[in-house]
Amino acid sequence: MSEIIDARGLSCPQPVLVTLNRIATVEKGTLEILVDTEASRENVCRAAQAKGWSLDSVDAVDGGEYRITISKG
Repeated sequence: MSEIIDARGLSCPQPVLVTLNRIATVEKGTLEILVDTEASRENVCRAAQAKGWSLDSVDAVDGGEYRITISKG
């Protein structure tokens, strides 16, 4: 089961910080992060991978939003 982090409507660097805060408290599992800008998409993906998480998918959702799925362990 995955956990959803809704970072839509947040300005950079907030989506990255929210994601990193959650990553810091989870040893393994799957997280889905929702963002609404390309910059947030790129920065969240880069930050998660830098922390050792795998980038499973990045899907465009209606309205210019993105669903990023990352996992570890």
